[in-house]
Amino acid sequence: MKAFKNLTSPICSFPVRDVDTDMIIPAQYLTSTSRAGYGQHLFARLRQNDPNFFLNQPDAQNSKILIADENFGCGSSREHAVWALMDFGFEVIIAKSFADIFKSNSGKNGLLLISLEAEEVDTLHALSGQPLTIDLETQKIQYGNGTTGSFEYDPFRRDCLLRGLDDLDYLLSHRELIDNYQEQKKSVRFYSTTQANHL
Repeated sequence: MKAFKNLTSPICSFPVRDVDTDMIIPAQYLTSTSRAGYGQHLFARLRQNDPNFFLNQPDAQNSKILIADENFGCGSSREHAVWALMDFGFEVIIAKSFADIFKSNSGKNGLLLISLEAEEVDTLHALSGQPLTIDLETQKIQYGNGTTGSFEYDPFRRDCLLRGLDDLDYLLSHRELIDNYQEQKKSVRFYSTTQANHL
Protein backbone atom coordinates (compact mmCIF):
# COMPACT_ATOMS: atom_id res chain seq x y z
CA MET A 1 0.00 0.00 0.00
CA LYS A 2 1.26 3.49 -0.83
CA ALA A 3 2.29 5.55 2.18
CA PHE A 4 0.58 8.89 2.74
CA LYS A 5 2.09 11.74 4.75
CA ASN A 6 0.98 14.98 3.13
CA LEU A 7 -0.60 16.20 -0.07
CA THR A 8 -1.25 19.52 -1.78
CA SER A 9 -3.80 19.42 -4.58
CA PRO A 10 -6.59 21.47 -6.12
CA ILE A 11 -9.93 20.26 -4.83
CA CYS A 12 -13.04 19.30 -6.74
CA SER A 13 -16.53 19.51 -5.34
CA PHE A 14 -19.45 17.08 -5.50
CA PRO A 15 -22.04 18.50 -3.05
CA VAL A 16 -24.54 15.65 -3.20
CA ARG A 17 -25.90 13.79 -0.17
CA ASP A 18 -26.27 10.00 0.11
CA VAL A 19 -23.98 9.09 -2.78
CA ASP A 20 -24.16 5.30 -2.82
CA THR A 21 -21.63 2.78 -4.09
CA ASP A 22 -23.75 1.95 -7.14
CA MET A 23 -23.54 5.60 -8.17
CA ILE A 24 -19.78 5.55 -7.59
CA ILE A 25 -19.25 2.39 -9.65
CA PRO A 26 -22.30 0.79 -11.35
CA ALA A 27 -22.73 -2.96 -10.89
CA GLN A 28 -22.23 -3.85 -14.57
CA TYR A 29 -18.58 -2.81 -14.32
CA LEU A 30 -17.73 -5.13 -11.43
CA THR A 31 -16.11 -7.70 -13.68
CA SER A 32 -12.60 -8.01 -12.26
CA THR A 33 -10.87 -8.67 -8.95
CA SER A 34 -7.95 -6.51 -10.06
CA ARG A 35 -7.97 -3.02 -8.58
CA ALA A 36 -6.69 -1.44 -11.79
CA GLY A 37 -8.94 0.00 -14.49
CA TYR A 38 -11.99 0.97 -12.45
CA GLY A 39 -11.22 4.68 -12.58
CA GLN A 40 -12.55 4.94 -16.13
CA HIS A 41 -15.97 3.85 -14.86
CA LEU A 42 -16.10 6.14 -11.81
CA PHE A 43 -19.56 7.77 -11.68
CA ALA A 44 -20.10 6.29 -15.16
CA ARG A 45 -23.82 7.04 -15.46
CA LEU A 46 -23.41 10.69 -14.52
CA ARG A 47 -20.27 11.22 -16.58
CA GLN A 48 -21.83 9.72 -19.70
CA ASN A 49 -25.11 11.63 -19.47
CA ASP A 50 -24.00 15.04 -18.24
CA PRO A 51 -21.18 16.92 -20.00
CA ASN A 52 -21.20 19.42 -17.12
CA PHE A 53 -20.60 16.73 -14.49
CA PHE A 54 -17.63 17.67 -12.32
CA LEU A 55 -15.43 14.77 -13.49
CA ASN A 56 -15.83 15.95 -17.08
CA GLN A 57 -14.23 19.29 -16.27
CA PRO A 58 -10.48 19.90 -16.86
CA ASP A 59 -9.83 20.73 -13.18
CA ALA A 60 -10.94 17.28 -12.06
CA GLN A 61 -8.19 15.55 -14.03
CA ASN A 62 -5.53 17.05 -11.76
CA SER A 63 -7.39 16.83 -8.47
CA LYS A 64 -6.50 14.29 -5.79
CA ILE A 65 -8.93 15.66 -3.19
CA LEU A 66 -12.69 15.21 -3.50
CA ILE A 67 -15.08 17.24 -1.36
CA ALA A 68 -18.28 15.24 -0.91
CA ASP A 69 -21.26 15.73 1.40
CA GLU A 70 -23.24 13.66 3.91
CA ASN A 71 -23.39 9.84 4.10
CA PHE A 72 -20.95 9.36 1.23
CA GLY A 73 -20.43 5.71 0.20
CA CYS A 74 -23.75 4.32 1.45
CA GLY A 75 -25.46 1.33 -0.15
CA SER A 76 -23.86 -2.03 -0.90
CA SER A 77 -20.50 -3.02 0.56
CA ARG A 78 -18.65 -3.29 -2.76
CA GLU A 79 -14.96 -2.55 -2.27
CA HIS A 80 -14.77 -1.64 -5.96
CA ALA A 81 -16.12 1.82 -5.08
CA VAL A 82 -12.90 2.56 -3.23
CA TRP A 83 -10.81 1.05 -6.03
CA ALA A 84 -12.54 3.25 -8.62
CA LEU A 85 -11.95 6.44 -6.66
CA MET A 86 -8.30 5.62 -6.11
CA ASP A 87 -7.71 4.43 -9.67
CA PHE A 88 -9.09 7.73 -10.95
CA GLY A 89 -6.50 9.49 -8.81
CA PHE A 90 -8.24 10.53 -5.61
CA GLU A 91 -6.18 10.12 -2.44
CA VAL A 92 -8.37 12.06 0.00
CA ILE A 93 -12.13 12.47 0.37
CA ILE A 94 -13.55 15.06 2.74
CA ALA A 95 -17.21 14.90 3.72
CA LYS A 96 -19.66 15.58 6.51
CA SER A 97 -20.02 11.83 7.12
CA PHE A 98 -19.29 8.45 5.54
CA ALA A 99 -21.10 5.11 5.49
CA ASP A 100 -19.45 2.70 7.94
CA ILE A 101 -18.56 -0.13 5.52
CA PHE A 102 -17.22 2.30 2.92
CA LYS A 103 -15.13 3.90 5.66
CA SER A 104 -13.71 0.52 6.66
CA ASN A 105 -12.92 -0.45 3.06
CA SER A 106 -11.21 2.89 2.48
CA GLY A 107 -8.96 2.54 5.50
CA LYS A 108 -7.86 -0.92 4.44
CA ASN A 109 -7.02 0.28 0.92
CA GLY A 110 -5.22 3.50 1.83
CA LEU A 111 -7.87 6.04 0.83
CA LEU A 112 -7.86 8.82 3.43
CA LEU A 113 -11.35 9.85 4.56
CA ILE A 114 -11.71 13.03 6.60
CA SER A 115 -14.94 13.95 8.36
CA LEU A 116 -15.44 17.65 9.08
CA GLU A 117 -18.24 19.77 10.46
CA ALA A 118 -20.92 20.76 7.96
CA GLU A 119 -19.88 24.41 7.93
CA GLU A 120 -16.27 23.53 7.09
CA VAL A 121 -17.31 21.20 4.28
CA ASP A 122 -19.63 23.84 2.81
CA THR A 123 -16.72 26.29 2.85
CA LEU A 124 -14.57 23.81 0.93
CA HIS A 125 -17.29 23.30 -1.68
CA ALA A 126 -17.12 27.03 -2.38
CA LEU A 127 -13.35 26.77 -2.94
CA SER A 128 -13.51 24.17 -5.72
CA GLY A 129 -10.42 24.37 -7.94
CA GLN A 130 -8.27 25.98 -5.26
CA PRO A 131 -5.34 24.21 -3.58
CA LEU A 132 -5.65 22.45 -0.25
CA THR A 133 -2.88 20.87 1.83
CA ILE A 134 -3.53 17.79 3.95
CA ASP A 135 -0.90 16.78 6.52
CA LEU A 136 -1.64 13.41 8.10
CA GLU A 137 1.33 13.55 10.48
CA THR A 138 0.05 16.71 12.17
CA GLN A 139 -3.60 16.10 11.22
CA LYS A 140 -3.84 19.62 9.84
CA ILE A 141 -5.55 21.13 6.80
CA GLN A 142 -4.25 24.31 5.20
CA TYR A 143 -6.22 26.39 2.74
CA GLY A 144 -4.60 28.33 -0.07
CA ASN A 145 -5.07 31.58 1.86
CA GLY A 146 -3.11 30.24 4.83
CA THR A 147 -6.12 29.37 7.00
CA THR A 148 -5.59 26.13 8.90
CA GLY A 149 -7.88 23.55 10.47
CA SER A 150 -7.51 20.15 12.10
CA PHE A 151 -9.13 16.75 11.77
CA GLU A 152 -9.43 13.53 13.75
CA TYR A 153 -8.35 10.18 12.37
CA ASP A 154 -8.24 6.66 13.78
CA PRO A 155 -4.76 6.20 15.36
CA PHE A 156 -4.29 2.66 14.03
CA ARG A 157 -5.27 3.60 10.47
CA ARG A 158 -3.13 6.72 10.70
CA ASP A 159 -0.07 4.67 11.66
CA CYS A 160 -0.70 2.16 8.86
CA LEU A 161 -1.21 4.87 6.24
CA LEU A 162 1.87 6.83 7.29
CA ARG A 163 3.94 3.63 6.99
CA GLY A 164 2.21 2.35 3.86
CA LEU A 165 0.95 -0.84 5.51
CA ASP A 166 -2.25 -2.71 4.73
CA ASP A 167 -3.66 -5.15 7.30
CA LEU A 168 -1.49 -8.05 6.11
CA ASP A 169 1.64 -5.90 6.00
CA TYR A 170 0.91 -4.76 9.55
CA LEU A 171 0.65 -8.34 10.78
CA LEU A 172 3.84 -9.34 8.99
CA SER A 173 5.67 -6.39 10.54
CA HIS A 174 5.10 -8.15 13.88
CA ARG A 175 6.23 -11.55 12.60
CA GLU A 176 8.91 -11.95 15.27
CA LEU A 177 6.44 -11.29 18.09
CA ILE A 178 3.94 -13.71 16.54
CA ASP A 179 6.59 -16.44 16.15
CA ASN A 180 7.74 -15.97 19.75
CA TYR A 181 4.17 -16.20 21.00
CA GLN A 182 3.56 -19.39 19.03
CA GLU A 183 6.74 -20.95 20.44
CA GLN A 184 5.66 -20.07 23.98
CA LYS A 185 2.22 -21.59 23.44
CA LYS A 186 3.81 -24.69 21.93
CA SER A 187 5.98 -25.13 25.03
CA VAL A 188 2.98 -24.76 27.33
CA ARG A 189 0.98 -27.34 25.33
CA PHE A 190 3.91 -29.77 25.35
CA TYR A 191 4.40 -29.35 29.11
CA SER A 192 0.68 -29.87 29.78
CA THR A 193 0.61 -33.04 27.67
CA THR A 194 3.70 -34.41 29.41
CA GLN A 195 2.19 -33.75 32.83
CA ALA A 196 -1.04 -35.52 31.84
CA ASN A 197 0.85 -38.60 30.68
CA HIS A 198 2.38 -39.01 34.13
CA LEU A 199 -0.92 -38.95 35.98
